[in-house]
Amino acid sequence: MYPGTFAATDPDKAAVVRPSTGQTLTYGGLEQRSRKVAHLLRDAGLRPGDHVAMVSDNDVAMLEVYWGALRSGLYITAVNWQLTAAETAFVLADCRAAVVFVSARAEAAVEAIAGRLGSEVRRRIAWGGTIDGFEDYEQLLAEVPDAPLTDQPRGQDMLYSSGTTGRPKGIKPPLPDGQVDQIPDPYTAVFTPMYGFDTDTVYLCPAPLYHAAPLRFCGTITSTGGTVVLMDRFDAETSLELIERYRVTHSQWVPTMFVRMLKLPAQIRDRYDVTSMRAAIHAAAPCPVEVKRAMIDWWGPVLEEYYAATEGVGATFISSAEWLERPGSVGRSALGPVHICDETGAELEVGRTGTVYFERETPSFEYHGAPEKTAASRHPEHENWATTGDIGRVDEDGYLYLTDRAAFTIISGGVNIYPQEAEDALTMHPQVHDVAVIGVPDEEMGEVPIAIVQPADDAAAGPELAETLLAHLADRLAAFKRPRRVEFVDELPRTPTGKLVKHRLRERFT
Repeated sequence: MYPGTFAATDPDKAAVVRPSTGQTLTYGGLEQRSRKVAHLLRDAGLRPGDHVAMVSDNDVAMLEVYWGALRSGLYITAVNWQLTAAETAFVLADCRAAVVFVSARAEAAVEAIAGRLGSEVRRRIAWGGTIDGFEDYEQLLAEVPDAPLTDQPRGQDMLYSSGTTGRPKGIKPPLPDGQVDQIPDPYTAVFTPMYGFDTDTVYLCPAPLYHAAPLRFCGTITSTGGTVVLMDRFDAETSLELIERYRVTHSQWVPTMFVRMLKLPAQIRDRYDVTSMRAAIHAAAPCPVEVKRAMIDWWGPVLEEYYAATEGVGATFISSAEWLERPGSVGRSALGPVHICDETGAELEVGRTGTVYFERETPSFEYHGAPEKTAASRHPEHENWATTGDIGRVDEDGYLYLTDRAAFTIISGGVNIYPQEAEDALTMHPQVHDVAVIGVPDEEMGEVPIAIVQPADDAAAGPELAETLLAHLADRLAAFKRPRRVEFVDELPRTPTGKLVKHRLRERFT
């Protein structure tokens, strides 16, 4: 269950294709080049448990380095190349990367932090072009052998939270116990039988590899002999065109991508054949009921949703058929019981809303270098119950319904308001391109909700549109849940996986 298995049986099969550049990386090539990366890292003095980082746009080389690290017993951290210099420097220092790989496209960000890289960084390596102070990736690979290391303990990713509520947190799972060719990673073990990944799989990756789900799904596909179709970035029509061109069988999305595709003109949506799709997997953020129902009407009952987090505290799953019976649910847990608790930690009865905890046999992660954050993620009485701060409820059959993040909850006059409700009610409005709801200070109520809207291209921001949107909510939400006013922006701060970076909005509007 790793690329070498398929390099031995079908070395010329495409492991990764990148349509924008015409690149194809075969299984034989991925095996050879990842072995070379492993030698390069071993020659740099890295040993199991050490850390490697890569700062890059979506490049085929990322999967070469990923597998080079995973077959060396190392932790691999993918870093968003669009972060500021201060943010990038924080992640690289926090993960204690001994070797840093970068893309030439990330040159501006990398040059800005070059002087901040500490002495623990032993090698600086660049691909796709020349960067001052960095060694050339291709030249280095040409100089090392391509035989496998005699010892290949399986490594692990150590990724960072999106930082939607503050500074990103490094999520450090324990290293697996075994060789890379003997044990699968946990994601391959869980998702392969669930979604039917195999050698016939053609998987479209429209999201950046520096985020958890895209990187891990690409790792799973190359562990099971399928082909990854790697997009540089998400584009609604291009995604549909690639589904048709490559006869894509599996894909992974976030709800904002669905919204963008649904808002394409009907003649564009109807232009492309998407009937090859067997599983359109989505996660990362709650999907509005209206959006998901429209996608099922369009693509058929192939939507497969899961709820999880980079931390790996637990996961729920739900098929299209189940969802149509329970609209809005994110499914039932497959990795341990779900517990809904109040602010004191007391468990609530079925149907009550509170903090979502997953029970596991043992805690599955720690926040790197932040024991206080690790402790805050654990239940006050049960060390093996963990949470990422999401709010939700469970029905009598064990199906989970998410309400919002605890950090996003607005407390107005002592009453909890969950912004997701108003966001869901506005997101498909034809005059709305994107929307966020946050709480702002209020002398009487403490906080009140406001809506921050990025208008659609053909809509004009102003009092008339604000009045239209507030009227739209009048028969959809109780008065206390409705935003008190609407503010307009040119663009909302979202990560490429669709998560709102709400702390930036709070800084601007509060």
